[in-house]
Order: sequence, then C-alpha cells, then structure tokens
Amino acid sequence: MGLELPETAAPAFRKYCNYLEEKNKVMNLTAIYGQKDIYTLHFLDCLSLLKHVNMNSGNVIDIGSGAGFPGLPVKLARPELKLTLLDAQQKRVSFLSELCNLMDVTDVNCLHARAEEAAFQEEMREQYDFAVSRAVARLNVLCELCMPFVKPGGCFVAMKALDSEKEIAEAGHAIALLGGENPTIKDYCIPGTDIFRRLVIIQKISSTPDGYPRRFAKINKYPLV
Repeated sequence: MGLELPETAAPAFRKYCNYLEEKNKVMNLTAIYGQKDIYTLHFLDCLSLLKHVNMNSGNVIDIGSGAGFPGLPVKLARPELKLTLLDAQQKRVSFLSELCNLMDVTDVNCLHARAEEAAFQEEMREQYDFAVSRAVARLNVLCELCMPFVKPGGCFVAMKALDSEKEIAEAGHAIALLGGENPTIKDYCIPGTDIFRRLVIIQKISSTPDGYPRRFAKINKYPLV
C-alpha cells in the first residue's frame, strides 16, 4: 500500500486480530472470521483511509465504532493521532477499552454514548479534525450524526460500498445544510482482494446549525433529503 508503519504496529495488529477472534465467539462483533480475512477485509480496508486522506495528525472521532473500525487500525498506523471511539452499546465500548489496554495504546477515549446526544456536549461539538464512520446507515443519516462533531476546516469521511451513487446524490441537501461542501469520491481496491470500496470525503466549510442533529427517531423517520 506504500504506507510506512511504526514498529509497534505489527505486534499490535496481531493482538487485535487474536482478541477480536476470541471475543467474537461470544459477542457477535463481526461477521468476518479467520486471520486472512480480518487482515484484509478489516485492517487493510481501514488503512486505505490513509492513502486518500491526510490523517497524519489531529483529533479523530469514529462514530459507531463497533469493533474499532475504522478508527483503531488508523490509530495503530498513526500513533500521534488522538482518537475517540464512540458507540451506543456498552459491551462494545468495554471490548474497545480492554483491547486498547491489551495493545498498550494511549490517547484513545472509548466512549459509551449516542451520537445525537454527544454532539451537543460543548467539549465534543465541532472539536474534531476528522470524523470517520464505517456504519451501515445511509449517508444522509450519517451526515447528520457525524458532521456536528467536525470543526470547520475539518472533514467527515464515510466508508461506503461502490454502488452508493444514489445515496450520495440524495445526501446533497443534508451535506450543504450541515456545513459541508460537495463530497470528493475516492474508489479503491482492498489489497489482496478483488473487492472495491469507496470513500466519501466531505470537507466542513461552515458550522452546523444549532438544531442538528435531531433526536434519532426523527432522523430515522424524516431523514434530510
């Protein structure tokens, strides 16, 4: 991939893979099994962010982090980043905290919270250089949940499937309303596979209006279109 990683990365990724496989037997953290698939479909997929987005320093928040993707692999590759892993399920946050301790990773805040509530906290709203998400929600919903965390001048990066043209188009109004400019699209092939994925990179050019994000029930029922 042409990425230079610190010496600490390889042993940390081995611990990550082993612990994920161990805990996945009882926690349903991922549908991907086996070392090869975990390294390619999780780790290399997440590291593809670094080929297309300059994330060598700054403050990053991963919304709906689940098993730590994409934020934690990026952190292992770029230890100088400050990372917040946010998830609404306590058991996942506990897993992430245990994993970070196992890998001896610092400057990571594992936070149990709902994004639409945390975004109104003064210490979190528009405080991040980057927000990232590999969640399955449609882009207009993700934008409302994630963009309020990004400071003007920062960016939100959504990891999407290749066939996402329709949802990117329908998110145009939400992106503009929430302070973003037209997205940049970067398609890539996960190394070692024939699987193509897509990054939707949205620069934040102005502050998000005070009323956003709305309560999740309203976001879900009346998504911005």
